[in-house]
Amino acid sequence: MATSSTTGTRAPARPMRADARRNYDRLLGEARTSFAEHGTDASLEDIARRAGVGIGTLYRHFPNRHALMNAVFQEALTALLARSRELAGSEQPCVALVEWLGALVSHAGEYRGLAQALMSASADRTSALTQCHVPLRQAGALLLERAKANGAVRADVSIDDLLQLTNAIALAAEQTPADPDLANRLLRLTLQGLRAEP
Repeated sequence: MATSSTTGTRAPARPMRADARRNYDRLLGEARTSFAEHGTDASLEDIARRAGVGIGTLYRHFPNRHALMNAVFQEALTALLARSRELAGSEQPCVALVEWLGALVSHAGEYRGLAQALMSASADRTSALTQCHVPLRQAGALLLERAKANGAVRADVSIDDLLQLTNAIALAAEQTPADPDLANRLLRLTLQGLRAEP
């Protein structure tokens, strides 16, 4: 990426050409469909073929699988961040926190393999999925701190542990499709474990 010699700042990115934008949008649409049907390990070659482009075009837009996953999940990320802002004013901070964690579990369960990928990304700063993880972590930390300040949640609970826990719940639910209420039961247990001693 070019930088200014006087300021050291990045030069603004050039807008995408119309044909490149069409290819990008088609790839994103096909990736959403493929991830929903086959999980996040869906064939990138098949995604490119269904979008009507070569695999090289896919890699020009998305250098690796996590970059493509990050692009696919931006809409859900926006919704989760908006929900966290709505819940930040709740009069019941612990309930708000658990409700948001439930929304996170639902999101992670939309695509088979997403929960595991998010768990891995939390420890890998080089992953493109970090772009999803970091704002979610910040949003969750605010809700957690409100619940702690209210005395509803134990002081030793960390947002990193909660995010790993929600991904583990989503992964458990993914592995147990015959039990659709499993995630809710595990979240209720989480709520019991979060509460501060009276």
